[in-house]
Amino acid sequence: MKELIPVEVIEKKIFLIRGQKVMIDRDIAEMYGVETKRLNEQVRRNIKRFPEDFMFQLSNEEFENWKSQIATSNSDKMGLRRRPYAFTENGVAMLSSVLTSDRAIEVNIQIMRTFTRLKTLALENNELKAIISKIENKLNSHESHILDNKKVIKEIIGTLNKLLTDKSKTGRKIGF
Repeated sequence: MKELIPVEVIEKKIFLIRGQKVMIDRDIAEMYGVETKRLNEQVRRNIKRFPEDFMFQLSNEEFENWKSQIATSNSDKMGLRRRPYAFTENGVAMLSSVLTSDRAIEVNIQIMRTFTRLKTLALENNELKAIISKIENKLNSHESHILDNKKVIKEIIGTLNKLLTDKSKTGRKIGF
């Protein structure tokens, strides 16, 4: 199945705000092929479907931080008169019930798959971190044993060298 929007493009439009992965209203509207104000109109008409954990408006500080993160021209930023709305994964899913064009449905499916893919990657990353942490802990615990073993080995070598030097001083032959 051909993707309308490459996954990489969708991933770049997912931001971490308030500790949540969200998408901004204007990015979603652009992908759906509608104007931002039309998307927000539909949301306002169905506001009961969008509790605060589904959608929230960026604070002034979040808005400024977000504007500094996006790579758009100044003329594009000039069009931003209002603080945008951020949609969580659940909010994006809920949008599919208020925007019903074929394109909106297809893009919504792609966005949901991207969110799922990012979760999977995060889980795999956490599993990898746990494995690395276990290995580091084992190395650290073995390191002290290795140091003890090195000390013992050095003592053994020292004793053997001492024995070899002491025997050579006495002139006694070993063996035959």
